[in-house]
Amino acid sequence: MVSVTSSEASRSRSKKVCVIGAGPSGLVSARELRKEGHKVVVMEQNDDVGGQWLYQPNVDEEDPLGRIRNGSINGSLKVHSSIYSSLRLTSPREIMGYSDFPFLAKKGRDMRRFPGHKELWLYLRDFSEAFGLREMIRFNVRVEFVREEEEGEDVKRWIVRSREKLSGKVMEEIFDAIVVATGHYSHPRLPSIKGMDSWKRKQIHSHVYRVPDPFRNEVVVVVGNSMSGQDISMELVEVATEVHLSAKSLDISCGLSKVISKHPNLLLHPQIESLEEDGRVIFVDGSWVVADTILYCTGYSYKFPFLESKGRIEVDDDRVGPLFEHTFPPSLSPSLSFVGIPRKLIGFPFFEAQAKWIAQVLSGKSSLPSSDQMLQSVADFYRSRDLAGVPKHNTHDIADFTYCDKYADYVGFPHLEEWRKLLCLSALNNSQENLETYRDSWDDHELLQEALQSSHFTNLNS
Repeated sequence: MVSVTSSEASRSRSKKVCVIGAGPSGLVSARELRKEGHKVVVMEQNDDVGGQWLYQPNVDEEDPLGRIRNGSINGSLKVHSSIYSSLRLTSPREIMGYSDFPFLAKKGRDMRRFPGHKELWLYLRDFSEAFGLREMIRFNVRVEFVREEEEGEDVKRWIVRSREKLSGKVMEEIFDAIVVATGHYSHPRLPSIKGMDSWKRKQIHSHVYRVPDPFRNEVVVVVGNSMSGQDISMELVEVATEVHLSAKSLDISCGLSKVISKHPNLLLHPQIESLEEDGRVIFVDGSWVVADTILYCTGYSYKFPFLESKGRIEVDDDRVGPLFEHTFPPSLSPSLSFVGIPRKLIGFPFFEAQAKWIAQVLSGKSSLPSSDQMLQSVADFYRSRDLAGVPKHNTHDIADFTYCDKYADYVGFPHLEEWRKLLCLSALNNSQENLETYRDSWDDHELLQEALQSSHFTNLNS
C-alpha cells in the first residue's frame, strides 16, 4: 500500500479551475473555490466586475434585436448587459446580499431601499475588493471555446482558448474544472410573429433599450408585460404619443390596471396576430394600430456558444440539460458545472450555496450521486414540471423558497432567513398593488427592523 502524506492529499484535492464570468455568480464562485484551496482563474469579457450589472450605455454596435451577426466570434453579442438607464431593483436591498456581506446603504451613494442598478454594481465591486478577488480575474478576455481534453476517461480536463480583446492575443490552457457563470440576461428571446421579418419599421429588443428619448412622439408597441415591459412602458408614456402594451393575458395585476387608467396614452392589447407591411400591428382580437416601433420585452435565452460538449449538455427551448439540481451535467461532473442558471429566486444567497457545493465537490469534501442517479433525478424533475403544466422554457424558473432550503442542505449552508422570505413577498405583493410607487412607498417597517437586527447585519465584524 502506498502512503499519501497530508500535503500530497491536499494537493491532489486542489484543482486548477476556470470560472467564466465575473458577475454575481462568478465572483462568489471564485471566492468559494479559493476558500477550498483551488487555484482559480476568472475570465471576464468586460473591463470590470459586475456582469449584467456593469451598465453599458453604448449599444450602437449591437443588432437592434440582439441577433448574432455573421462573423461574430462563436456567436457572441457585442453588448453583454441588458440594463437600461433608469432601472431600479425590484427587491429591497436587505434581501440581496451574500450571507456574510450585507448590501448596506452607504453615505454619498444611492441609499434607497430599492436603489438603481449602479448601486448594486458598486456592491459587487466592494465585494470583490473586500475578498481580494480582482487578482484572480483576467479582464477584457473572451472565451472562444471550452472542450474536453482528448486524453483519458477517468480524469476529465478541459482545454480553454481565450482571446484578449485589446491585443488579440490568443491563449490555450488546460484546466481541471470549468465553472460557467455567464448569466442569462444577454441573449434576447424573440417571439415568432407572422410578418415580423418583412415589417419595415423599427423593431428592437429591450436588450438594447437604454433611454426613452429616441421614442419621443412615436407610437410604440411594447410586447410583453414582465417587470421590464411594465417599467419601460411607464417610462415611454412620458415621451411617446401612444404606448400599446401587448400581453399574453389581459388578466393583469391591480397595479398595472391603476397605471393604465392613469395614463390615457397607455393601452392594453392581447397578443399580436401579424405585422403588416403598411405598418399595422394586428392583434388577435382583430384590433390594430399603425406603429413606429415595436419593442420586444420578451425575455432572454440561455446560450453557451463557447462550450463544446459533444451534445452532452444542450439548450432545448431554454431548458439547459441535463443538469443535476441546475448545476452538474451528470456525464461531465464534477469537472463541469454551472452557477446562476435558476431564475425567480433570491439570487445571491442561492448562487453562494451553489458555489460552496461546487467548491466542496471538487475538493472531495462533498460527493455527488452516481451518474445514473443524477440522470434519474433530472428525469423526475422534468416530469414534475410537465405534470405541473410548466412550459419547457420555464424549466429553471424556481420561485420556491423550499427548494432553496433543500439545496442549501447539500453543503450545510444556512436556510434562507424568514425575514428574507417575508421581505421578498412583501415587495412582490406591494408591486402587484402599487406598480408605480412600490419602490418608494412600503409599509413593511416591522419586518425591516427585524431584518436589521438579525445576525446578517449585526455580525459585521465576525
